[in-house]
Amino acid sequence: MTPRHRLESGGDETLGRCDRVAYGADDIQVLKGLEPVRERPGMYIGSTGLSGLHHLVYEVVDNSVDEALAGHCTRIEVTLLADGGCRVYDNGRGIPVEPHRDYPDQSAAEVVLTVLHAGGKFGGEGYKISGGLHGVGVSVVNALSRRLDLEIHRDGGVWEMSFADGGRPQGSLQRTGDSDRSGTTVTFWPDPTIMEETEFRAQTLLERLREMAFLNRGLEIVLRDERPGHETEQVFCYAGGIVDFVTHLNAAKEPLFRTVISFSDAGGGNEVEVAMQWNNGYNEGLHSFANNIATTEGGMHEEGFKKALTSAMNRFVRAKGHIKEKDDNLLGEDIREGLTAILSVKLRNPQFEGQTKTKLGNTVMRSLVEKVTNEKLGDWLEEHPTEAKLIVLKAVQASRARAAARQARDLTRRKSLLESAAMPGKLADCASRDPEEAELFIVEGDSAGGSAKRGAIRVSRRSCPSAGRSSTSSEPASTRC
Repeated sequence: MTPRHRLESGGDETLGRCDRVAYGADDIQVLKGLEPVRERPGMYIGSTGLSGLHHLVYEVVDNSVDEALAGHCTRIEVTLLADGGCRVYDNGRGIPVEPHRDYPDQSAAEVVLTVLHAGGKFGGEGYKISGGLHGVGVSVVNALSRRLDLEIHRDGGVWEMSFADGGRPQGSLQRTGDSDRSGTTVTFWPDPTIMEETEFRAQTLLERLREMAFLNRGLEIVLRDERPGHETEQVFCYAGGIVDFVTHLNAAKEPLFRTVISFSDAGGGNEVEVAMQWNNGYNEGLHSFANNIATTEGGMHEEGFKKALTSAMNRFVRAKGHIKEKDDNLLGEDIREGLTAILSVKLRNPQFEGQTKTKLGNTVMRSLVEKVTNEKLGDWLEEHPTEAKLIVLKAVQASRARAAARQARDLTRRKSLLESAAMPGKLADCASRDPEEAELFIVEGDSAGGSAKRGAIRVSRRSCPSAGRSSTSSEPASTRC
């Protein structure tokens, strides 16, 4: 009997038992509502650890920031509650509260919180530019919370609704009072049965919120910690936007010059904003963002910026004679040594890789960023010759240091012929390391070369009484002379 037959019959003890397992239509499961999120949370927030926990906060904050991008929000407050919850408030327009046309028995707010891929960012006029793309952000937060409370100020009233046990509504949206303002407040408590970490780290949130304030000029963001022993409040608001961001990043470094280079432009409904400054350090600090989302893995906008930066600098150094005509161009790594730069783009239909949005794929942004950087940076270098010369000198020094380092590595790695484990080609190594005992024999043809290599008699000039003359004796060197 063949092994295949034995497995099918399940009778061979040595190969192990292979039971037949039923597989039919009843085994096909359809996850409904928010069940997919609770079943595979990592797909939506990256992990259920500390980074995933903070991602829940970012999803809610990003919705508030989108309101700011749309021109309807000027203040965002994030509060870490004493009981382990997190509250995010904004003074935007408030989530719509009227019944949804496709779900007449539910308010639009309830649909947003309980239905995946439900939101106002799918090409409508509510949000022309936003970080949210899939309509799953706040519903994912709801799914991964043991409790979530929603409060909306809109249309002259206050509306409230609660959810529990992974997003289940605890009644319908109710008007609970009157209000003369607008905005949304989302308060949630992470579900410990899903999340491995449920204690927020204030410093991590602080860095992200400060970053958001830099990227949105004039937007006020507050981080408040009410947990016992951690009580604090910090407010972030920057009139200079990403220029202040670069200044902040270079605060502990020594800039080459005080000016922060900045320029911006728009085209085709998309926007590009750049701020950068060189310091005396050796590290490159390029931070890119798309619709306020940190693209930590780069993408098309970074490619366009790096290419244009290298091109513009090389055109300038050639035109000004800072490098000789026969010399090679400066490399991008030479130019970016000691550079701190913020690249922020805003576009209508961003193409990110995955829900965590770490890499931008829109090719149109590569062309736009490259065009803007080439034009604007070229003009800036011409208008600021003193600062431009400092940049060029640093890049040239970096180029020379790179070449010297490469040469040193090559010299260290390159072994002499005597040190090689195997001689190259048809060469044969010397038997002695003493130069006084070594001679160079040049022969013609493989036959003569083979004879020379197989020669059994070694000639020693040092042991011969006729100094300066090679011995041709056939006697062994030890007894000759």
